[in-house]
Amino acid sequence: MTTLFDPLKAGDIALANRIVMAPLTRNRSPNAVPPPRVATYYAQRASAGLLVSEGTAISHQGQGYADVPGLYAPEQIEGWKRVTAAVHEKGGKIVTQLWHVGRASHASLQPNGGAPVAPSALRANSKTYVIDADGGKFVDTSTPRALETGEIPGILDDYRKAAQAAIEAGFDGVEIHGANGYLVDQFLRSSSNARTDEYGGSIDNRVRFLGEVVAAVAGAIGGGRTGIRISPVTPANDVSDPDPQPLFEAVVRKLAQYGLAFVHVIEGATGGPRDNLAFDYVALKAAYRDAGGNGAWIVNNGYTGETAEAAVESGYADAVAFGKAFISNPDLVRRLREKAPLNEWKQPLFYGGGDEGYIDYPFLP
Repeated sequence: MTTLFDPLKAGDIALANRIVMAPLTRNRSPNAVPPPRVATYYAQRASAGLLVSEGTAISHQGQGYADVPGLYAPEQIEGWKRVTAAVHEKGGKIVTQLWHVGRASHASLQPNGGAPVAPSALRANSKTYVIDADGGKFVDTSTPRALETGEIPGILDDYRKAAQAAIEAGFDGVEIHGANGYLVDQFLRSSSNARTDEYGGSIDNRVRFLGEVVAAVAGAIGGGRTGIRISPVTPANDVSDPDPQPLFEAVVRKLAQYGLAFVHVIEGATGGPRDNLAFDYVALKAAYRDAGGNGAWIVNNGYTGETAEAAVESGYADAVAFGKAFISNPDLVRRLREKAPLNEWKQPLFYGGGDEGYIDYPFLP
């Protein structure tokens, strides 16, 4: 019987166990450059089978929150080299999450104070995080402008360059952020995509951008080092679709073409309920496998040690990702193995700040 603590091969990436640290935005990288404390943070958690970094902007245009890291400038690559070296020294594996937030941004974070870009000029009823003279605060997102069809190849090139930069920085691979109402997800959902060109309207058209992003990244670094995160029913950042089942089954059938390392699925509402949103995740996985997809199937959202063990032992999932539990428990793998109590997280310290609530959580004796 397969257990949560058995090794796993995810494409070209060998995982020591099936416990994954989910991407967690922490807003501790001023000027989009990871400082030394970020290396400490990830190295503390390197016992996870796989670490997925916080969302990392592929370009200045892709930035949506203050003090989040990037992968589009030499100093950012150098900052990430410290992180990957620290994780590898501890025997861990780490991929970076490639992020373009699309409309989930604010003009003050954009190049020259311009409008964020999106599939359509529809503002998200959501918040983003900015820092001004009064400190950090959440503000309404800005109204975006619709991307012109001719601009899309440039964004695909940004994804390609960021993937190559990730490998240069020492990452074991990348996870494309296709979830939570950010740019890739905005193209998928009818609530945020009102286009009338080849990227809008039908399901096939709305899935087109996702396919082109995956093709660009996998073409640059190999499918075996490429994963993706999707969130079929989350309303995060004001996205929705009236019929997500056929949409996301089309998504995973598309993904099956690229020989990916893994597909990372958020079940239910991101950071919220997982059981009251009707969606058939068993059918989703079956659609992926039936189309020839063989990447590791990673599930996420609200799992406990017990439910994670059951998911892996039953074959429902190949691995399980944990989010907030990893914030407050750098030794989460050991705690799950020993069924030890978990530290409580300090939610007011999730975003921004220094060492407190970041690298000062205690390990088991």
